[in-house]
Amino acid sequence: MGTIRYNPLSNLTRLILNGNQLLGEIPSALGNLSELQELWLADNQFIGAIPSELGSFANLALLDLSRNQLSGAIPSELGSLANLRYLLLAGNQLSGEIPSELWRLPHLTHLILADNELSGSIPPELGRQTHLRFLWLNGNRLQGAIPPELGRLSLSRLNRPSFLSSLRLDDNRLSGKIPTELGYLSNLVVLMLGGSNQLSGCIPGESQEVEANDLGELGLPVCGAS
Repeated sequence: MGTIRYNPLSNLTRLILNGNQLLGEIPSALGNLSELQELWLADNQFIGAIPSELGSFANLALLDLSRNQLSGAIPSELGSLANLRYLLLAGNQLSGEIPSELWRLPHLTHLILADNELSGSIPPELGRQTHLRFLWLNGNRLQGAIPPELGRLSLSRLNRPSFLSSLRLDDNRLSGKIPTELGYLSNLVVLMLGGSNQLSGCIPGESQEVEANDLGELGLPVCGAS
């Protein structure tokens, strides 16, 4: 009868390695930590792709890989993290389109993908993520129009609380009109749409009331103003 080996990390729930000088690729073997709930690897020097094995965590609520040198596409397998609330991937060199599987995550509250090289358009399906509080897609290469479906991220029209408090789409390659539906986002305290975007039309009047915004830089009139 073979020897049963005990893995002392098998019950690990939090792994915090932020702010070190860790090099090389993220080990795919991390996917074997089946009980992991939080994985913090930010502010290191990891390179290469995000391992698809990280999508195997049944209990993971937080994944922070920010400010490394990661490249390649965001793995679609991350859409299998049914308990994920925080997905923090900012400050890398990630490219390709944002995988549609992310819009199926039922509990996502923070989606921070800023300062990468992501391309494609902002999917209308994003409006289904009505638990989102922070949505940062700024500093990428996203093109096309701002989908009006983002207005669904406010539930106030259904007499329920509005969750989204911070929306950053600045410094992309977005064009077209600013959807009036953004005015439904009544709990916003941050709204950034400027930078390298080429937006047109008018600014929803309600959006001007957001505490921190860059709407004055757009050079556009306010909707309905004389």
